[in-house]
Amino acid sequence: MNKKTIKDIDLKNKKVLVRCDFNVPMDEEKNITDNARIVAALPTIKYLLENNCAIILCSHLGRPKGEIKPEFSLKPVAKELSKLLNKEIIMANDVIGEDAKSKASNLQSGQIMLLENVRFHREETDNNPEFSKELASMAEIYVNDAFGAAHRAHASTAGVAAYLPAVSGFLIEKELQFLGNALNNPERPFVAIMGGAKVSDKIGVIESLLEKVDTLIIGGGMAYTFFKAQGYGVGDSICELDKLDLAKEAMEKAEEKGVKLILPVDTKVGKEFKPDTESKTVAWTEIPEGWEGFDIGEKTIKIFEEEIRKAKTVVWNGPLGLSEFDQFAIGTNSIAKVLSEIDAITIIGGGDSAAAVRKIGLEDKMTHISTGGGASLEFLEGKKLPGIECLLDK
Repeated sequence: MNKKTIKDIDLKNKKVLVRCDFNVPMDEEKNITDNARIVAALPTIKYLLENNCAIILCSHLGRPKGEIKPEFSLKPVAKELSKLLNKEIIMANDVIGEDAKSKASNLQSGQIMLLENVRFHREETDNNPEFSKELASMAEIYVNDAFGAAHRAHASTAGVAAYLPAVSGFLIEKELQFLGNALNNPERPFVAIMGGAKVSDKIGVIESLLEKVDTLIIGGGMAYTFFKAQGYGVGDSICELDKLDLAKEAMEKAEEKGVKLILPVDTKVGKEFKPDTESKTVAWTEIPEGWEGFDIGEKTIKIFEEEIRKAKTVVWNGPLGLSEFDQFAIGTNSIAKVLSEIDAITIIGGGDSAAAVRKIGLEDKMTHISTGGGASLEFLEGKKLPGIECLLDK
């Protein structure tokens, strides 16, 4: 972490623009169903309040695609923030319009305002310099604390840094510290668990991790591409036929590097894609036609558990089965439980694996749960993240 944070800059009485990641799930009535990302922003906001800053918060929510859509308004976020901080949040009705500008210019030290959804403007995702400049004109300092959007070169995540001194908040600092240490200086044995549906989403990460880990465990939908690459039938299971060579190459590279690559030995298959479908467990070499693999089997769970118990550092990204259906969430939940019990650094790489851990109430037992699925994947892959590259060096 060679980038400046809010601790490396004089913030006293300054007007500060903070990019947060308030892209939170809501139900039909616009009640926030998981406020973890809002809670994750609180340490930075509280530190700025202690320094008597006037705080302008901004974020995206969902994908309104450059149009003003009331269902993607950040008003519910303002309400939740107000409750968490026990403080009034001034809500702007626009992003760089008259309302935002006048409220920003009248904003006093110790006050907080929230701009409307930055993605109501197409210029946000286009990283338009004019839009970035308008956004920056409201403040004196820029703080990026949106790790979940740090892999995007958008106006509010990177563009504004051309017009203001730019530093990171505590959340980005923490993310880089945990993910960076795991990659560059892990306690060994270092085990990575990769799940999720597609090899194509993770192949870059797999290649990068094969340079660093002692053991790589593969589960989830992408395991079937690895089975098929070895010449076995996978029934109706998800399988990327155009990625068979990549799967073969990954297996060869693991052998070459002396990395233990562990695939499932049995799989729980279902007849149809629905929660109560008929299911059975079969050996991975014997997936019947007309059936689809939806979870790892009991023998695989045991093998994965044994390997994980030896680890000193574990990075996990992606569920090991169709974890939204209870009967196919057993593999994912079992692995989460083992991770919660071991004496090791356990890092959950955001997205669906983080949701699975929260669903069974084990989040407090993990060393670190990343707030960014895509961003943590790109970081693990060794890519440069635009929202971090743009910050001032120490």
